[in-house]
Amino acid sequence: MKRIGLAWQIFIGLVIGIIVGAIFYGNSDIAKYLQPIGDIFLRLIKMIVVPIVISSIIIAVAGVGDIKQLGKIGGKTILYFEIITTVAILLGLLSANIFKPGAGVDMGHLSKTDISSYVDTAKTTEQHSFADTIVNIVPANPISAIANGDMLAIIFFALMFGFAISAIGEKGKPVIRFFQGTADAMFYMTNQIMKVAPVGVFALIGVTVSKFGLSSLIPLGKLIITVYGTMFFFIIVVLGLVAKIAGFSIFKLIKTLKEELILAFSTASSESVLPKLMEKTEKLGCPKHISSFVIPTGYSFNLDGSTLYQSLAAIFIAQMYGIDLSITKQISLVLVLMVTSKGIAGVPGVSFVVLLATLGSVGIPVEGLAFIAGIDRILDMGRTVVNVIGNSLAAIVISKWEGKFNPNRNMQAAEKVNG
Repeated sequence: MKRIGLAWQIFIGLVIGIIVGAIFYGNSDIAKYLQPIGDIFLRLIKMIVVPIVISSIIIAVAGVGDIKQLGKIGGKTILYFEIITTVAILLGLLSANIFKPGAGVDMGHLSKTDISSYVDTAKTTEQHSFADTIVNIVPANPISAIANGDMLAIIFFALMFGFAISAIGEKGKPVIRFFQGTADAMFYMTNQIMKVAPVGVFALIGVTVSKFGLSSLIPLGKLIITVYGTMFFFIIVVLGLVAKIAGFSIFKLIKTLKEELILAFSTASSESVLPKLMEKTEKLGCPKHISSFVIPTGYSFNLDGSTLYQSLAAIFIAQMYGIDLSITKQISLVLVLMVTSKGIAGVPGVSFVVLLATLGSVGIPVEGLAFIAGIDRILDMGRTVVNVIGNSLAAIVISKWEGKFNPNRNMQAAEKVNG
């Protein structure tokens, strides 16, 4: 009998979780049993992310050894990220203006959710300038950056360390072998952890549905449909066009990442698939030094789904309150989002915090966020999928741009990973 593939196992876990959550809707006891299982799974994934990123970047950089080449790749990567995230913000605004999901919403029938836990974080980020973001890339203490999971600072340290190993030549060989062994061991751990992904997904989605229920989605149904419809358009049309220009198929990428996309959707966590994204894009034909650099950096600079949602949600709240935002204010919103969405990467509930820090600047009541906080988890699941596809495609685009994409490099290995 043919064994069920991991993607199907995760999907079955997702469906069973939704059914169990719907059956036990409103029963807080079910969350007590399921939440620890989901939390353990997410912690297992987060446990291996930092060691994989550090070891992969150090090996890749030490292998390239050319600071000019990596600097050029870095410049192209940031330029590409800026263009794509700006398109995502503009598409969110356009969609909100066309479909008007907030028009005619009866706020009396919407349940308010407490957002006080996000407010303090938002206050500290309102003063967070672009210059602060650049300064914070350089860690004062790399151990502290690793402990806090500060991805940009970790990447910077790993890049510098990789160059240093390359510069000392023969003396650096044992260090490279150590990190190569570390990376191999971590990828082995990833594959073992992924075997329990269906159970983790079942638990996490079960808790979500048991808390919110399916009926809670109806009052904000128009927002959910608009957000998911716009994200679908962004993936198929915008990213599809980018992939076509780069000589790649967006559908081939989605098919290759099917397991990771179901997992990202279920857990609403991009981190849960980071190790496998680096591995699979490399198997598709991206050089190690590009996939190891572009994908982790994209987790801070290229959150397409999050930026698209932020612009759409901002206009939704304005429409809900009957505020007509002028073109000037909408352009101002775009400019503010371009900075704030990158300035606080890695903060829990980042999309919410960015909106709290941004809405006041264009005269939209931040209290409006309390009405959509209850369904934020449902929207976050979609945002995460877009972020994952966007970052994976970025690695392919930069590899093609550099003329280093070679699908034959790991053809046999790729078949093994996807088979």
